[in-house]
Amino acid sequence: MRFNNLKRREFITLLGGASLAGPFSAHAQLALPTTPSADLTWPNRPVRFIVPLAPGGGLDFVARVTAEYLSRAIGQQVVIENKTGAGGTIGIDTAIKSVPDGYSVLVTNDNVASAPHVLRLNIDYLKGLVPVIQLARQPQALAVHPSFDVKSVAELIAAVKVRPGMGCATSGAGSNQHVLLEWFAKMAEIKFDHIPYRGAGQAINDLIAGHVQVAFLGPTALIPHYKAGSLRLLAQSSDTRSPSLPEVPTLQEAGFKGLAIESWYGAFVPVGTPPAIVVRLNAEIDMALADAPTRMSLLQTATEPVGGTAEQLARVAQQDSEKYARLVRELNIKAG
Repeated sequence: MRFNNLKRREFITLLGGASLAGPFSAHAQLALPTTPSADLTWPNRPVRFIVPLAPGGGLDFVARVTAEYLSRAIGQQVVIENKTGAGGTIGIDTAIKSVPDGYSVLVTNDNVASAPHVLRLNIDYLKGLVPVIQLARQPQALAVHPSFDVKSVAELIAAVKVRPGMGCATSGAGSNQHVLLEWFAKMAEIKFDHIPYRGAGQAINDLIAGHVQVAFLGPTALIPHYKAGSLRLLAQSSDTRSPSLPEVPTLQEAGFKGLAIESWYGAFVPVGTPPAIVVRLNAEIDMALADAPTRMSLLQTATEPVGGTAEQLARVAQQDSEKYARLVRELNIKAG
């Protein structure tokens, strides 16, 4: 059933039954707007998706695919605004400080949970945001340039032990790829020189050009080049192999038990956004993720659509924040 066709009583029931509680409840107990009818006019102008990483990577792709469907569904243009820098924190901060009117939506990856710990920031981004919906999830991938004559994780480790300090690219300091890199290096007892980029697009360009020979990146940007033979994938970081990459082993299969990090993508709005708008956004985006062409576009890049409730995203984000706090402490990760 389309949201616009809901009768008033059905909408009130939907709103009343949509709890935004959970891990964020202490910071996001939102009062109903004093003029509920004003919320029913949303949207009457374009909506912006604030994306804290550069174009060309997995996050940007997920945001654009979702925005394309949502624009048609709500009858207003959804504009992508890439606000990059500082490991994604500039875009996240921009979203938190935006007017909480439903016209600024943060579409981010799990940097929102990891970056405060990796970058040693005295801030909890989750306190300034209200969860809307989890968009998707995917593994990270370990890639090498074809000129680097290694064809397995074991061969890579042997090569790095001969050349300690070899550069390894990620899409940014504070990213889950950064944490994954340090975790892998510690378990493998090797030393990489972390080379953070301002998004996967720039990193993939340098990897293909051979300026850097090793990278931990999301598969969205890697798969087309992998299929074209311009890079090689050695492993993926999920518990099980992605259906989109069935021939690529996991790091656990390569002997690193327990070494698994999946990236997730979620939509958030600033604290103070009217609950009716949060409910509407959740419903519209959930329908986008159930749309067959949208799902196919995502699955082709090893990105699994998720959807669900705001509470589900809240739990995922809180659990990851706690996990990254532990990993940063145990691995002594320093963003610099």
